[in-house]
Amino acid sequence: MNLAKISANGQITVPMEIRRLLGLKSGDKILFYQKQDGEIVLSNASAQAIRKAQSAFSGAAETMGISDEDDVQTLVDEVRYGKGQ
Repeated sequence: MNLAKISANGQITVPMEIRRLLGLKSGDKILFYQKQDGEIVLSNASAQAIRKAQSAFSGAAETMGISDEDDVQTLVDEVRYGKGQ
């Protein structure tokens, strides 16, 4: 268990072990949220955003017919240079 003290300004220092577990470094943001059971959870906001984006894009490659790196490169070229070039 790790304990942190709240300063008069409402600031806390996240213990080193927790920073390591969450992959936090100086300047990172921490996301606090409450689960349905009332438990308060904190997480690395950047990692949470990546997981949310991954979830939102889940299945997009299959829908677009992208199955390998060549398909990705073709799509990038089409966006950069326009279709048919």
